[in-house]
Amino acid sequence: MVYYSEQAENDLYNILTGLANWDKHPLEIEHALNYYDDIRNKCDKLDQTINHPLTRYLIHKIYGTYVYKYTRNKNTTWYIIYDYDKQNNIVYIQHITSNHVTR
Repeated sequence: MVYYSEQAENDLYNILTGLANWDKHPLEIEHALNYYDDIRNKCDKLDQTINHPLTRYLIHKIYGTYVYKYTRNKNTTWYIIYDYDKQNNIVYIQHITSNHVTR
């Protein structure tokens, strides 16, 4: 089972609105919703993953112990930062951010 912190829920909302209102190249709402759905689907399947890589960047370590990297395209990678129980039953997503913020 996957749970989202309030921060993670806000991150998802901000991703959706950010894509739809992006100054450089705003996406049509349908495209933005599909992009959002892709990220959400990756999050929702974290409880099924076997490999849980540790966070590397200090900014990520503030939010959680583990990170899933979702490479959307050659320019954008999303970092889904989370914790989980050792029985691999519950994943608690703490924060979602992109490589455009993490440097």
